[in-house]
Parts: sequence; structure tokens; C-alpha cells
Amino acid sequence: MRSYRALLHTPEFTPFLLSFAAFAAAQTIGALALGTLVFRATGSPLLSALSMFGPQLAQLVGATFLLSGADRLPPRAILSGLALAYAACTAVLALPGLPVAAVLGVVLAQGLIAALGGGARSGLLTEILPKDGYVLGRSVFNMVWGLTQVAGFAMGGALLTLLTPGTCLLLATALYVTSALATRLGLTARPPRSSGRPSVSATWRTNALLWSSRSRRLTYLGLWIPNGLVVGCESLYVSYAPGAAGTLFACAALGMFAGDVVVGRLVPPVSRPRLAVPLRLLLATPYLFFVLQPGVALSAVAVTVASVGFGASLVLQERLMSRTPDDLAGQALGLHFVGMSATQGGCAALAGAVAQLTYPAAAMTVLAAGSAAVTLALAVLGRHEERLPGRPVVVPEP
Repeated sequence: MRSYRALLHTPEFTPFLLSFAAFAAAQTIGALALGTLVFRATGSPLLSALSMFGPQLAQLVGATFLLSGADRLPPRAILSGLALAYAACTAVLALPGLPVAAVLGVVLAQGLIAALGGGARSGLLTEILPKDGYVLGRSVFNMVWGLTQVAGFAMGGALLTLLTPGTCLLLATALYVTSALATRLGLTARPPRSSGRPSVSATWRTNALLWSSRSRRLTYLGLWIPNGLVVGCESLYVSYAPGAAGTLFACAALGMFAGDVVVGRLVPPVSRPRLAVPLRLLLATPYLFFVLQPGVALSAVAVTVASVGFGASLVLQERLMSRTPDDLAGQALGLHFVGMSATQGGCAALAGAVAQLTYPAAAMTVLAAGSAAVTLALAVLGRHEERLPGRPVVVPEP
């Protein structure tokens, strides 16, 4: 499948995409409003970053108990229930005078219940689309996420000049409810992909199986760490440029959109594997110059260029799926999204701590250098993988 027209004519793909767009818009507007609320209340880059990215760190805990449900529970029920739960949590965050400790507690609760979302959504995508349509379909989801962030952060920044953060959080609540309704009314009820009841033991057993392959381990690490360190840089936009954070987030989303278009639609499948390392290096390199504290205009250009590198995730997700049994696709992708989210949350906390000790621009530079170093180290390990006995001579670099 190589055309967007064929993709959009696939039954259920369009309502699935629209429900995701509403969910993404809610997350974007809600995160900016919450980060602004906490920064205004505390003046702390660390607490502001944790309020925006804390749910991603908490997903690691939720995945310990819930991740097997991505393949063992009905996907429509998971996604509609998750959207309603997010709506309830966001409504609580909108309560006036809520203490910062309570805000962080609700944020962590969101992360715990979010652990199922990435695996359930991506696993359902593999059912709606044929195998040769996954990368194009996933790229469209990423593009919608990017466009929604561009619009959401721009709109969120504008709304925050007119409305209180609490009012913006109520708008996000309404969008979550819209997503739940679109999921419930637009998708067919499907049975679970795998038999058995979800449990902690089933989650750990399958995660151990997925992690047992060296090739999959390198792929997972390539998906998680370089990406997470750069998201740590992004978590400091509010403290780096308080008056222009929405602009920087929107520019980063625009760059991610461009990368997904190029990788998902324009690059031939045979050429994709060769782009993994260059794209991940592109993701980090522009942030190395933030130590010079460029103005908003130059910073916006830098984050736009850097975010094109997020297209590497499409290449690595395709590789992961090629090395995973079909009945484990949901949990394999769920493990990816949970690991990625946890890494991003951890890196946001690390970025906030470094910024607290130094200043935001220095912290962004340190994390970017770490991202580039990890990418190069994984490239070396990937070449070693090619030389291991019994392996094919040519294996794409992670």
C-alpha cells in the first residue's frame, strides 16, 4: 500500500484516525496548560517538566501490571475507556487551588492507566491495515500527531493569553470525551488478538520473550534512548523561553510532520533501513548549539530541523514488526511505547534537574550530546551484530 487514497478508503481507518486526533489535541492543549500552571505557581523547571511528562514515566509502572492486556482485551473497549479515564483526570486537574503535590499525583495516575494505550492502538492498526500498509498508516498517525501539536500548541499558547490554564484543561477534557465517543461509534468491536487473561505473570513472560532477542533489544534501545533524551530537551521549552514555548513546541511538531512524510511516503522501503542512524543524529545535533542561547527565531529553526529526525522511529518500528510474531504485535508495540514514554519521562526529569543546577540551555546541550553518543554506540553494536556467527551478512543498522 503506497497511496494515501487507498489508506483513507480502508474501512475504519478514517474514524480511527479522527478519534486519535481528538485524543492528541486534548493531550497537547492539556499538557501546555498544566506545564504553564505549575511553572507560574512554583517557578521550577523541574516541576514544570514533570507535570508535562510525568505520565510517561509512570507508564513504566503501569506496564508491569497491565501490558499483557494490549493483546488480551478488546481493543475498542481499551481505547474508549482510556479516553474517558483521561477526561476524568484532566477535569480534576482543572479544579482551582489544587496543590502541586495533588497535581503530580493525578499526573502519575494518568501514566499508570495510559500503559495500555500505545500497544492497543498500534496493535489495532495492524488489524485494520494489511502488513504492507503499516508504515504508511503509522506515518499518517504520526503526521496527524505532528499537525495536531502544531495547531494545539499554537492554539494553546493563544488561549493561555486569554483564558486561565484551568479553563484550557476543561477544553482538553471535552476533547477526551469526543475521542471516546468517536472510538465507540466508529470502530467495530473486535475480540482480543491473543487468548488468556491479562495478568502480571503473562506481561512479564511475554516481555521476557520479546527482550530475549539481541536484535530486538538493540531496536528497542534505538527507539527509546536517543528519542527520550531529545524529548528531555523539549521539556525545557517552558523554562527556556516562557513567552514562546508554544511556538517552539509547534515548530518541533512541524519538523516531526515533515520527517514522517519523507520516511513514510517518499522514501522507498528498500532505502529506509539506511536512514535510521543519520536521522537519529539529526535529531540531536541542532540542540548542541543551544549552549549559545540563540534567540527565539534561531531556536525555532533549530528545533524544526532536529525534529525531522523523529522519522527514524518509523524505520525502527518496521524492523521491530518484522522480527515479532503477529500474535504478540500489540504487546511488542506496547513495550516500545511504554519504554519510549518512560524514557522520555525520565529524561524530562533529568533535564529539569540539570537545568535546576545550571540553566535550561546548558541542560539541553548536555542531553543532546548524550543522544548523539548513544546513537553512535548502538551503530557500533549493530555492526557487531552483523558479524556474529550464524547471522546474515547484511543486517540494517539499528
